[in-house]
Amino acid sequence: MARAPQLLSIPMRHFLEVAQTGSVNQAAARLHVAPSAVSRQIARLEDEMGTPLFERRTRGMAPTAAGERLAAYLRHAVADGLQALEQASALGRVQAQRVCVACTEGFAPQFMPGVMQSFRDAYGDARLELRVGSPDEVTRWLLRGEADLGLKYSVAPESELHVEYEAPAPVYAVMAPEHPLARHTAVEVAQVVAFPLYMGGRGMTTRQLFDQACSLQGLRYAAAFESNFSSVLLPLLRAPGIVLSGHLTVAHLIAEGTVVARPFAEAPLQQRRLRLLSLPGRTPTEPVRAFATHLVQAIQAVGRRKLGRARRVASARVSTSPSRSG
Repeated sequence: MARAPQLLSIPMRHFLEVAQTGSVNQAAARLHVAPSAVSRQIARLEDEMGTPLFERRTRGMAPTAAGERLAAYLRHAVADGLQALEQASALGRVQAQRVCVACTEGFAPQFMPGVMQSFRDAYGDARLELRVGSPDEVTRWLLRGEADLGLKYSVAPESELHVEYEAPAPVYAVMAPEHPLARHTAVEVAQVVAFPLYMGGRGMTTRQLFDQACSLQGLRYAAAFESNFSSVLLPLLRAPGIVLSGHLTVAHLIAEGTVVARPFAEAPLQQRRLRLLSLPGRTPTEPVRAFATHLVQAIQAVGRRKLGRARRVASARVSTSPSRSG
């Protein structure tokens, strides 16, 4: 919140930093003041409003219902104010063409660079910025007004953000075209766990939904490879291994013929949504509106592509047998 002093009083700035960090000490560090100064400003604000704004806990500060409402209002006010300042100062200059997009890691290596380059080809004056982080980081960047648009997978509603666009984003089993399961139009979890699995971290939606499906069926597995950076798994993939992924992440590899993707038959693995998000109440600039339209069209174009063709291989060449895990 580098420019927040222009828009909020000191008590409000201190309150909002505590609400966002959940800690007086962290808020004080970001504001470059003593923790005691932050505590005094919070106490002053609570006294003036006549209601507690935080619950003091051993591991930090949690906003009360009144605190959450005030924080939401201030976030929107700061975002709108910063946007107004930015647009006013950038009027007639190139800064008015800036578009900042936040996305999760799965979109970053291939899909987003292609979308951003094609947008630049069509709108040569646009200044593009891409931030890549976890789903929670994408949400925070939007709420703080640090990003105009956010693209991520979700399994729960986005109550604090506006959904510009959403579409089903099922989890796919991604494998080499010669894999035994590549001949199937859909696969089952019980079939997939019989092969070496290249897994993302437990905080990733693909892993969460797969683990849920395994739990419902009483299935267990041991990952052959695991990383919280899912893009590293695809270069490692070899038959008969399987990577869990979204379609957008592997669409370029499907087009090259190096992998195929097969949907799961189980419902839990079809519950995920792809969402393009923005901050409610914020008026987008013309470049932001144009980029959102361009991005949605690119998502829809990938969605119309096929999932890859299996290769016929001689039985003598299929020398790798599935590694079963219990």
